[in-house]
Amino acid sequence: MAEVTSPIVELADWFDSAPGQYALAWERERFDELVADIFGYHAWQVGLPQLDLLRANRMPFKAWVGNEAVAGAWQQASVIAAPEALPFESQTVDLLLLPHTFECAEAPHLVLREVERVLVPEGRVIVSGFNPWSLWGARNAMPGMEAWLPSARQAQMSVPRLKDWLKLLSFDIDSTHYGCFAPACRTEQWLRRWHFLERHGARWWKMGGAVYVVSAVKRVAGMRLIGPAWKKKAKAAPAASVVVNRSATPAHADE
Repeated sequence: MAEVTSPIVELADWFDSAPGQYALAWERERFDELVADIFGYHAWQVGLPQLDLLRANRMPFKAWVGNEAVAGAWQQASVIAAPEALPFESQTVDLLLLPHTFECAEAPHLVLREVERVLVPEGRVIVSGFNPWSLWGARNAMPGMEAWLPSARQAQMSVPRLKDWLKLLSFDIDSTHYGCFAPACRTEQWLRRWHFLERHGARWWKMGGAVYVVSAVKRVAGMRLIGPAWKKKAKAAPAASVVVNRSATPAHADE
């Protein structure tokens, strides 16, 4: 039986190609912008340990978790675990990055439930993925043609579907970015020639970008503290008014 290559390995190899480097450069810029001003204590990147997507963040602890460990110098710690079962206590993580995690996961909906569980209130998750409604996604779906994007365990998740899942788990969508509007080209030369479409595509055809990055914040409904029913001090009854007949003539003693 032929050995089946993991989608994670295929994805890492694809990022070494010309279109992969083109997409990666755009993703790095978006991650750098989004994580720069997020504060807290614990930041984790799920998958793709070769890429340091937390480099612009200033949290004291930055680490990696995923199925297959790869030696890297940027992580302060690394944990081998499936994204569907993160080995963290509930409400202990301030920031989670999920670069193309849903495309490599066995059960994407379970990944999101784990994200909701481990994030602190007001914690943030940032997700990137391939857009199936883009030129690259359409090229990948054409029958009889060579695969353009790396294979995935799941079909590429669209942004509307991702947003629906996040909203069901009480996340607020903070920002959505689309990039890589150039046609599916194999060479760096042709990708550079079509680079002018990045500016026009972001303005006129936002949902046509081949790659997206979505940022969301975990919201927790406010709690109303119920304490003892304090007794109000009884008000004193108002004093009875005294009626004075000012028109009465005062009596004088007889001389």
